[in-house]
Amino acid sequence: MSSATPADVLARRRHLTLSGDADGLADLFAPDAVIEFAFHGPPGTPVRVEGREAIREYSRHAMASPLQLEDYEVAELYQAQDPEVVIAEVRAKAIVTTTGRSLTATSIQILRIREGHIVLWRDFADPRLLEEVMGQPRPGS
Repeated sequence: MSSATPADVLARRRHLTLSGDADGLADLFAPDAVIEFAFHGPPGTPVRVEGREAIREYSRHAMASPLQLEDYEVAELYQAQDPEVVIAEVRAKAIVTTTGRSLTATSIQILRIREGHIVLWRDFADPRLLEEVMGQPRPGS
């Protein structure tokens, strides 16, 4: 997979995510990869996930949650000066299966992709949208 472009890797990530393949998604990450969420999500949501196996467990948990991703697209993809780094503007649609409430959101993601594997994924999404649709306000809100 080393000849894969960042766009190829992100297209594969989309396919694996939408098909519910948590193991395939985790395998897209380097063994020592890190996912960072810039803003706290609902209670119990980690701010940082380190290592492929932790990412695998996180992905399984996320895909089994009532918040089901229906679709998402990389609306824009920007190449940073560092050839391993891209910035993606992602638009997503999801539904909470327990309530039928829907969510449409845009986030910015900064990714470091090396030899066809995601090494770092920093997600900048507004957690207030998720809290609103899930009905789980942050402590102190």
